[in-house]
Amino acid sequence: MQPKVIISGGGTGGHIFPALAIANKIKSAHPNAKILFVGAIGKMEMTKIPEHGYEIIGLNIAGIQRKLTVKNLFVPSKLIGSLLKARKIIKEINPDIVIGVGGYASGPLLKATSWNKTPYILQEQNSYPGITNKLLAKKASKICVAYPNMNRFFESSKIVFTGNPIRANILSKTNKKEAIKHFKLDESKKTILIIGGSLGARTINNSIEKFLENNTNNNVQLIWQTGSYYFNDLKQKHESNPNVHITAFIKEMNLAYSAADLVISRSGALSVSELCAVNKAVIFIPSPNVSEDHQTKNAMALVNKDAALLISDKDAPEKLSDVIKNTINNTDLLNKLETNISQLAKLDATDKIYEQVKNVAKW
Repeated sequence: MQPKVIISGGGTGGHIFPALAIANKIKSAHPNAKILFVGAIGKMEMTKIPEHGYEIIGLNIAGIQRKLTVKNLFVPSKLIGSLLKARKIIKEINPDIVIGVGGYASGPLLKATSWNKTPYILQEQNSYPGITNKLLAKKASKICVAYPNMNRFFESSKIVFTGNPIRANILSKTNKKEAIKHFKLDESKKTILIIGGSLGARTINNSIEKFLENNTNNNVQLIWQTGSYYFNDLKQKHESNPNVHITAFIKEMNLAYSAADLVISRSGALSVSELCAVNKAVIFIPSPNVSEDHQTKNAMALVNKDAALLISDKDAPEKLSDVIKNTINNTDLLNKLETNISQLAKLDATDKIYEQVKNVAKW
């Protein structure tokens, strides 16, 4: 028997990396498995998935823009076209199971899956699900979640608390001294890691610039992932600073985490799960540009357990510098945050999700 699986979704690394973790687990258990990804044309999954050796088909789908724009006029026709294409994909592949990880493409693909009476599983990464997953949940066989109390949104009998799958290389432990050396920094100084996402985060970058202007303490250094949008400008301004390692994107995240004494990050689901897994003290600055303000809800799940600090996006430019200064030199606070966040880690999430896939697909 050759297992056949379709994994649908994407849009951000927060959807793509868990999807790849699930695919890799299936492939390791069933080397002959046929695994197809379905994503959205123009989104990052269309390049990231093939880089990892998997086939992907794109749907011409887009979400409704919150502001009035001509683009919204094309959403209905794109949706109909995507549903028809998705239905064709399902009929041609005839998968044993479909896995939805969130993102534009998962909506039409899983709708077509339900028409075909093919079972599907949802993997909900956030503490507050989006509209698409709420609608798709009605016909899902199982819903794998990363936060407790999700029965507010989903049928209790379908929920399986698995945690979020994370990239395997994240857990590759590296000696802190070696990690600091990799980034050409000074092992005697406190190190702050700034990660605003692959594209970057304007507020975080602006707030870090203010911190650098106001910080006269030469005992602090930065590993600063600016994001591709902001890299060239910020590099010109700060690359001469010996206390700053500046980069558009960090490939060696395990080294970056190993080097860091404190992390400043958005609170997308993947970032939160990774930071729990690597036991790092973190200041979250949730993105305000997400549906249902779910990044704040993700972060608050940790803040309420004294496992992280939070500054709102609008307050960050004025408050971040002081919070950094009050945290980075407070060993007791750093230790408390590291201890508490480590207790929230779910290191076997991928295995748990695979067990649900196997059971539903009846392999």
